[in-house]
Amino acid sequence: MNHSSPISPGYSWYEATAGERPAYPALDGDRSADVVVIGGGFTGLSAAAHLAKAGVNVVLIEAHRFGDGASGRNGGQLGTGQRAWAEDLEAELGFTRAKALFDLAEEAKAHLLDFARVHEIDIDFMPGQLSVAHKPRFVDAYKAHAEILATRFGYKHVSFMDAKETAERLGSTAYFGGTRDTGTGHIHPLKLAIGTARVAAAAGAQLFEKTPATGITSSGGKVRVTTPFGTITADKGLIAVNAYGGKLEPVSSAHVMPIGSFIGATVPLGADSPAIPGGESVDDSRFVVRYFRKSKDGRLLFGGREVYAVDDPKDIHIHIRKQIAELYPDLKDVEITHGWGGYVGITMPRKPFVREVMPNVIFAGGYSGHGVMLSNFVGRLYAETVAGNRDRLKLFEELKIPPFPGGSRLRAPLLFLALNWFALRDRI
Repeated sequence: MNHSSPISPGYSWYEATAGERPAYPALDGDRSADVVVIGGGFTGLSAAAHLAKAGVNVVLIEAHRFGDGASGRNGGQLGTGQRAWAEDLEAELGFTRAKALFDLAEEAKAHLLDFARVHEIDIDFMPGQLSVAHKPRFVDAYKAHAEILATRFGYKHVSFMDAKETAERLGSTAYFGGTRDTGTGHIHPLKLAIGTARVAAAAGAQLFEKTPATGITSSGGKVRVTTPFGTITADKGLIAVNAYGGKLEPVSSAHVMPIGSFIGATVPLGADSPAIPGGESVDDSRFVVRYFRKSKDGRLLFGGREVYAVDDPKDIHIHIRKQIAELYPDLKDVEITHGWGGYVGITMPRKPFVREVMPNVIFAGGYSGHGVMLSNFVGRLYAETVAGNRDRLKLFEELKIPPFPGGSRLRAPLLFLALNWFALRDRI
């Protein structure tokens, strides 16, 4: 199955509110460059911007439009640390590596916000994140997590919430406790993608939209990327397609699996709505996670990953409204103005997959729902690598990421069964 296009024709609220979205031309003949980048999402655009600013001749191609994949269709939440909790990484990797990965993620957060500020990209940043437990048995782990982050990892922005505080901050009694993180927040992701492309173009990167890669090879010290409109020859290559690689390159496709994620945007709820009065973003403890937040104009943006296919945007509205009503019964009939979907790239251990998949070609993706913050920074780390410093990118490259079981034919059916099982487990 080729995952080269968004899975839903739904028109996103992000597209409706992103403002001016410049179009870039398609490739119009052969090109040569120092670096070729495949993929015009956060990773690729960030890499192109930092490479071009360093004087590197970079060509970037995107099959659709910049931000049309996960980068412009996601939940917009930054989070803190890696996708896995810091204490879980410590148990697996030891404190030194876990702390290095945590600190790298904190730098990624600061980098994203600084990049937007310096380059005057209005990303609609809103502070705060609530992480909440949908089962009473998870509450103690959230309480311990807040203490571990403060005492062992030096992060003092997370506080524990009991059931009463959780209900007050959510405006819902559907959860049993959790944490509040005042050191992070949420953004308008498509605005960031558009702004990053603008920075890359201004720095001299050659950017091409509607130019799919049809193949990539590396031999004789040269990387060649073929497209319907010409071949790009470069010294190095970055594959930054995340879940949208299809059959372009076999190593990454064995390690990064696309799963569907769907979001609905309601009408503005009004100042008297009890939902999330502090304006934080929210994620919950389900394996098939629910994530939601209020936009600057007061809409509820509500997302959930579902394991069945949704081809019609109207169906997204039905499923999202049902999930909203479970948390906010008064919103059971709320109008949903936009519903859309896209693919999230996940790996087996929910850690990024960054590897040299052929000589001089690095793949970076598989952010597993933590990509808004990490992907932009990985783009910068790739630019550092081209400049001769690979030490920080190696923190990701050295993570053990097993391939999905089942080979190319059975990977997707096995994942479908697994996600159904976890979705069932979330309900019991």
